[in-house]
Amino acid sequence: MLNKIDHINVVVSNIDEAKSFFIQLGFTIGDESELSGEWISSIVALPNARARYATLKLQGTETNLELIEYFNPPSERDPNIDKANQMGFRHIAFEVENIDEVVQDLKDKGIKFISTIHAYPKTGKRLVYFWGPDGILLELAQY
Repeated sequence: MLNKIDHINVVVSNIDEAKSFFIQLGFTIGDESELSGEWISSIVALPNARARYATLKLQGTETNLELIEYFNPPSERDPNIDKANQMGFRHIAFEVENIDEVVQDLKDKGIKFISTIHAYPKTGKRLVYFWGPDGILLELAQY
């Protein structure tokens, strides 16, 4: 029935800051545009919706990351978005070849990590969580 995941949509408070953050992780900008009118209001079931989006691409993957900033109606901030135990969508995980190097590179760029790198006892996979824009949870994983 389903072929693949086309994109993951993340609502952000400042699309320019969010784009800059993900560019640091290796994403490139694809399509960008303003969204308004009856068609978008109908799709998202929000009257008078007006937003701006950017599609980000990661080399070697098919699934795009789509960032969207709503101007109308304004988005509400979930005070617990940065908590791993909240219901619903929780994080995006990125596979890396050398987690130690990637973590150090991102720390050098000022990115904050939740913990040190840990190994999952069952498989040996090494992983670490960190925060993206607006408290979005992200994970690095090395198999």
